[in-house]
Amino acid sequence: LGNIFIKILKSKNFSRNPLCIRAALLMFGRMLGLEMRKRVLSGILATEESYLSHLEALLLPMKPLKAAATTSQPVLTVAQIETIFFKVPELFEIHKEFYDGLFPRIQQWSHHQRVGDLFQKLASQLGVYRAFVDNYELAVETAEKCCQANTQFAEISENLKVRSPKDCKDTAKNSLEALLYKPVDRVTRSTLVLHDLLKHTPTSHPDLPLLQDALRISQNFLSSINEEMTNRRQSMTVKKGENRQLLKDSFIVELVEGARKLRHVFLFSDLLLCAKLKKQIGGQQYDSKWYIPLTELTFQGPEETEPLTIPQVPDEELDAMKVKISHLRSEIQREKRANKGSKVIDRLRKKLSEQESLLLLTSPSLPLRLYNKNGKNYSFLTSSDFERAEWKEIIKEQQNKCLKTSTLTSMELQMLTSSCLKLQTVHHIPLSINKEEDESPGLHGFLNVIVHSASGLKQSLNLYCTMEVDSFGFFSNKAKTRVYRYTTEPKWNEEFEIDLEGSQTLRLLCYEKCYNKTKQNKEDGESTDRIMGKGQIPLDPQTLQGKDWQRTVIPMNGIEVKLSIKFTSREFSLKRMPSRKPMGVFGVKISTVTKRERSKVPYIVRQCLEEIERRGMEEVGIYRVSGVATDIQALKTAFDTNNKDVSVMMSEMDVNAIAGTLKLYFRELPEPLFTDELYPNFAGGITLSDSVAKESCMLNLLLSLPEPNLVTFLFLLDHLKRVAEKESINKMSLHNLATVFGPTLLRPAEKDSKIPTNPTQPISMGDSWSLEVMAQVSHKGLLLPLRLLLQPLIHVLYILY
Repeated sequence: LGNIFIKILKSKNFSRNPLCIRAALLMFGRMLGLEMRKRVLSGILATEESYLSHLEALLLPMKPLKAAATTSQPVLTVAQIETIFFKVPELFEIHKEFYDGLFPRIQQWSHHQRVGDLFQKLASQLGVYRAFVDNYELAVETAEKCCQANTQFAEISENLKVRSPKDCKDTAKNSLEALLYKPVDRVTRSTLVLHDLLKHTPTSHPDLPLLQDALRISQNFLSSINEEMTNRRQSMTVKKGENRQLLKDSFIVELVEGARKLRHVFLFSDLLLCAKLKKQIGGQQYDSKWYIPLTELTFQGPEETEPLTIPQVPDEELDAMKVKISHLRSEIQREKRANKGSKVIDRLRKKLSEQESLLLLTSPSLPLRLYNKNGKNYSFLTSSDFERAEWKEIIKEQQNKCLKTSTLTSMELQMLTSSCLKLQTVHHIPLSINKEEDESPGLHGFLNVIVHSASGLKQSLNLYCTMEVDSFGFFSNKAKTRVYRYTTEPKWNEEFEIDLEGSQTLRLLCYEKCYNKTKQNKEDGESTDRIMGKGQIPLDPQTLQGKDWQRTVIPMNGIEVKLSIKFTSREFSLKRMPSRKPMGVFGVKISTVTKRERSKVPYIVRQCLEEIERRGMEEVGIYRVSGVATDIQALKTAFDTNNKDVSVMMSEMDVNAIAGTLKLYFRELPEPLFTDELYPNFAGGITLSDSVAKESCMLNLLLSLPEPNLVTFLFLLDHLKRVAEKESINKMSLHNLATVFGPTLLRPAEKDSKIPTNPTQPISMGDSWSLEVMAQVSHKGLLLPLRLLLQPLIHVLYILY
């Protein structure tokens, strides 16, 4: 139709008069609507054919069963057959007549073709469906009892063959229970097809009043059915004395045959239900995927259980998603400020939802495996040990109270799944589009946390703590204290600096370190250490606005952990300050330090890298995991005062503190290693599309750096290359290392930066150096290798982009 319309507009005989063009557009719109009407009807015809195949599969065993009922060896009695197959023949005849009437009309299609009388007649026969639905529960119950009593009927009911469409010779096996549910499912969707058909039926078409009447009849019928279903559900619960309650629900990623699927999981007082949220016309609905009675659920699988293979998404891809999300959020805010049309904002919000959904699906990697005593097992993935422990605790607690095994019929399962829409406590996937306008966007900056001590322990244990914060809709681990050996009152007094990206909650977990391998937890993928307690506190922007430390206590399972927290916005935490000490190292120009030391590379850089090479190359998360802030400050003071014992101090400290000292040194340089002057040239060179031109530009710019800056950078880069070579052990790829060092080595001068003063305001891509750099190290295709540079000093140079 589009091609025809364009040909008409381009023809020589067509008038260019605006009225003619408008008339042509109206005609085209009407033609397009009528064409869509045919497509909707063709779709209805295809679903009718499939539905008839399912009804036919139900009728197939009914005739031989009836014949056998009058013999000396009946499979079922006549009464049982009539109960199980009640009204199925009538439903088949009704829909066969509808199909036979609709098929020739679509075959001989014209835009004036009428079909309204067929739909009106179909709606007038919904009384047969009422009788079927009223008998449905009894039919399923009778079928189940007959299967238990007669193995021959059980075999028949599990292997009913459904004929495939005409162009396919295959047949599919279905159970009797699944086929009996088809009419119930069909009638509950009857209004949807009528809505679609009416949408594409012109107001002047003679079908319109007939279709409207059919819709009215169908809506009235469904309203009465839904009311009866609700009353039946309530009476059924009271009668059985189940008093089923929803204890917890949330969206979790399920691993199904190697693929990640987003599920909504509901924990009831007697069973765990896994469902899929489906959007449809007029609202949402849940489809049940599986359920396990709590009495049949266990976390420990059999010895022969295969290890779980989790498909991992590279860190650079996850970071690229985060950068796209930040870009889109900034664009949406700019469009709102510019009062642009809602279509532009809606398009951006749709893109944002797609990226956030993808990130939520691909980020989790901690497995939670559930086993059913019948042999089946299911795997969930969480991003947080806190979340995983929370699910396990509440399930185990309820299992101690639950003594009865709950087995649901298909009708009961359908009712329970439908009720989840009203019962759910987590109503939305954690996406920006689902947040209220006035909801806090969280904090952006740095949170300093001092973990002081713990009390309330009943026995001496080896204890340590970890901290998690949320960003981009999920939680991740950010810091870990040292293990405090065999005590009831551990006193860590360790300080950590945690990066916040729209964070609203700080979580803390307390673990007992397990050194005895024979007692280690064998549950798949979980830490061998036991969680002793967990708790969390909200990160309230109003409360954390002040610059002073705030003391707080987190209670957890009888244990109390004392903390001090302080929030610093990016504006202050990342501002480069000159050293107040004339002979210091931190905050002093690199050229001044090297000239004073008569060396090419500052002593602090050489010492830190030497110690990390000695014992930190296989440390998991080296440079990414936070070091103890008090240790970092002690090393800073030692280097600033030229303490002769600094090498001894370093040998006794955690290697993450040494890595943190090195990062702090580069961060506090008066200007970044790539210099303020050359930043615009680096930024321009990065955007070059020609790889040869880009390589040449980068090489020339690097050679333009002051000698101390260039040699120090190459010295550092040669070390980072060796760190990345052990990625399989330390989990630090070149991309991860670039993400850590990028914002400190390459950024515009402060006078060119626009940093928001509001701590809850995210730094936009166009306005902030930090996210400009993040984009450079996190966008798709980042870390473009340059060829051999200054051999043999360094083998491969990587550009941060």
